[in-house]
Amino acid sequence: MSKITILPLYLVVIFIMGSAHAQTPKQVQGKDDELTTLRSQLEEMRTSFEEMKKDYDVRFKQMQDKISKLDEEKERLEKISKEVVAPVRGGEIKLPSSFQQPPIPEKQPWSPSHPLQIFGAGKSYMNISFDALFDFGTSTSPNVEELERGDHDPKQRGLTLPNEEIFLEGAADPYFKGAADIVYKLDEDNETEIELEEVYMTSLSFPLNLQLKAGQYFTEFGRLNPQHPHQWDFVDQPLVNNRMFGPDGLRSPGGRISWLMPTPFYSEVFLAVLDSQGETAFSFRNEEEDALYGRTPADRGVRSLGDMLFVPRWTSSFDLMDSHTVLLGASAAFGPNATGMDTNTQIYGLDLFWKWKPPTQSGGWPFVTWQTEGMYRRFEAGRDSLAGLPRENLADWGAYSQVIWGFKKRWTAGLRGEFVTGETGNFGDGLRPDRTRLSPVLTFYPSEFTKLRLQYNRDEIQSHGSEDSVFLQLEFSIGAHPAHKF
Repeated sequence: MSKITILPLYLVVIFIMGSAHAQTPKQVQGKDDELTTLRSQLEEMRTSFEEMKKDYDVRFKQMQDKISKLDEEKERLEKISKEVVAPVRGGEIKLPSSFQQPPIPEKQPWSPSHPLQIFGAGKSYMNISFDALFDFGTSTSPNVEELERGDHDPKQRGLTLPNEEIFLEGAADPYFKGAADIVYKLDEDNETEIELEEVYMTSLSFPLNLQLKAGQYFTEFGRLNPQHPHQWDFVDQPLVNNRMFGPDGLRSPGGRISWLMPTPFYSEVFLAVLDSQGETAFSFRNEEEDALYGRTPADRGVRSLGDMLFVPRWTSSFDLMDSHTVLLGASAAFGPNATGMDTNTQIYGLDLFWKWKPPTQSGGWPFVTWQTEGMYRRFEAGRDSLAGLPRENLADWGAYSQVIWGFKKRWTAGLRGEFVTGETGNFGDGLRPDRTRLSPVLTFYPSEFTKLRLQYNRDEIQSHGSEDSVFLQLEFSIGAHPAHKF
């Protein structure tokens, strides 16, 4: 290539480089401004990110604290739930004693329903209550005790103090609670009698919906037998209870286990194993003359488990609708009796309770309840050659039915009809006559701690005739008493 050809190309290159050199300062300045802007934006983003991170750390710490508190609350509620769910019995929630009455603040005024704290603080307390019944009345029969055979029934014309009880109850520990019922009463000569009516312990947190109970207590047979006299709707206990269980009711030292069944409605089964001896096991190994039907008592001790008294029971409740509740129960008692070395007694019972309470009720009123029980007893009476009495089976049965109407706040009216009958047997002692009784009753509750009751009885007794009786009962209660079953 010649110099003439190269020269123009060289000039073009110089021109382009000169142009590029002339434009570089402006372009560099633009790039610097853009880079500065980007750096500023990046710094703002970094600052914003740091602030967001700090805010996130604070929120994260707050959420961790809330979760920790919720976990603690959950553990506390689960612990309470275990102690509360286990004692759900008889259709109602019965809280452990450690939750029934919270400790009373020092500045809070005391009321009769508050527990008395004994030898301790916090949950270390014992509920103490006292309940007194006074009966005043008259009868066409001069021997009221022959009509009213229950141990807590009116005993005579005039004044009777049939049941003045001190009830003690409290949690022994997280696993068991204990209770005792000490009864004072006056006999027909106004002499004081003292009776350890009940003393028992009950589990609070046994697994598998099981509950244990041990001691002496009113056995779960039917509706009325487990109740104390101040829970009754009438002044006296029904005739059929007297015939089957005697004056003291069925209560004997022993133990029972119950299972709250996993059903959508309340359903529970019980099995009690009790001592079969004494007047509190009236139809069994009881050597009282009234329970032997002319026989000489056999020298019968406990030789095996078969000489114990077994009491199974099933009970259930459900709502027919919002204002109607029904409770059903079936009970039995099997054990030896004292008329022979191999004689036994069997008692069977059915019970029904229905309650109506409208949605518009106020303070529990108005309401209507219907309660009825029927029982049958098969008593194997042993042979007694000295008395000339053969071995025979004696059958007794009876029932009562009662209606209570809470027609006005603090006022109830009721009516009970009942009968007992049975086979006379060869002894024919007159202790088991056919009887019927009709009893209207009117009750007024000035408060939850007092009661006034007026009752009339019309008795019809086989080979005896009719008797009329009128009784006025007064009651007062002080202290904290545990909730009763529904």
